[in-house]
Amino acid sequence: MTRVIAPILALLASTALLLMGNGLQGTLLPVRGAIEGFSAMSLGVLGSAYFVGFAAGCFVGPSMVERAGHIRAFAAVVAIASTTILAHAIVTVPLAWWILRAITGLCFATLFMIIESWLNEKSSNEDRGLVFSIYTIIQLSVITVGQMMLVLAEPSRFPLFAVASILISLSAVPLALTRADAPGPIETARIDFARLSRTSPIGVAGCLVVGLTNGSFWSLGPLFVQSGGGDEKQVAFFMSAAVIGGALGQWPLGTLSDRIDRRRVIQAAGLGAATAGLAVAFFAPGATPGLLVIAMGYGVFAFPLYAIAVAHTNDFVEPARYVESASGLLLVYATGAVTGPLVASTLMDAFGPTSLFAFTATIHAALVVYVAARMPLRTRPAEANRIAFSEALLVSTTTSSVDPIAPEARREDERGSAPGV
Repeated sequence: MTRVIAPILALLASTALLLMGNGLQGTLLPVRGAIEGFSAMSLGVLGSAYFVGFAAGCFVGPSMVERAGHIRAFAAVVAIASTTILAHAIVTVPLAWWILRAITGLCFATLFMIIESWLNEKSSNEDRGLVFSIYTIIQLSVITVGQMMLVLAEPSRFPLFAVASILISLSAVPLALTRADAPGPIETARIDFARLSRTSPIGVAGCLVVGLTNGSFWSLGPLFVQSGGGDEKQVAFFMSAAVIGGALGQWPLGTLSDRIDRRRVIQAAGLGAATAGLAVAFFAPGATPGLLVIAMGYGVFAFPLYAIAVAHTNDFVEPARYVESASGLLLVYATGAVTGPLVASTLMDAFGPTSLFAFTATIHAALVVYVAARMPLRTRPAEANRIAFSEALLVSTTTSSVDPIAPEARREDERGSAPGV
């Protein structure tokens, strides 16, 4: 274990601080926005803006790293992200927040790209699964800690913004002082979306659904709790309960998907998420203990869906195309995460806050129906062609740099191929 962790210890320390700050600001901003009188639509746009910036970061990040190197690019982008969170506290105008949030999304896409390319290069084939498992545990743990920091001070005041900024700023220190060699240039992946859709329509649909629903949850979940009279403590517990549920559900559902048809697991997870969403929609937000249990149940089923959809897609993809596939699915997810908060916030303005989870339940239920309709069209892949869920989890956590234009020759090769499932 020491041999594996020692070369990346500084990187993991930087990651923990960075994600703790991001977890705090991700929950703080919707809460503060509601206090400032932002409408549900304004908060929905705020959530969408982050993913617009995140998608843009997948394209521009590699050039920044190529120009400055991993460590200097990391420090520069951290400085921008730290400054941006402070600017939210100074200018409390929706339009300014949308722009700032898009900048934050771009910064974090670049930071994730640097972190994950570093982890990939510093780990061998034998220990890469362990390295990314540790990385995933750190992600879920520190994001939860960051969310719980919301109870440390009043969201209507400046200190929480300062804490988020301090954490993000400090994340540059371990990496800037490391004596480890930086990895090589980030490799870009060219994506053919048409081929990806033909390879696995269910995988693509699953990632789109996760973007629509989880993007809406992260952006508008705090507003849902506040609308029922919940304070910042209840918001923090509600959001953290869902994250903990996601952590608890990841491996059981993933392991089950290794043993049976993954499409059945996608159906079961979609049905579970839809049921939990309806339960939240009809639950009184003020009844905190019961709401937390349901929120955890929602996380158990909704959050693992992305990795399972990636695993299902990669069952039909040759290993050389794993990164290309993951990059394409990441952009499909981002597209959903841009669209979902806009639709959900419109529904919340028109029909009330509980329509957020009525929306997620409807989308998850639609996935269940779609999978049922597609399953008869093709049998599950041969066991020899299926990859382990742990391998898919590794690929699905990687923010790959992307080139959306596939070579024309590749398009020619794929003409006439039959649709998949």
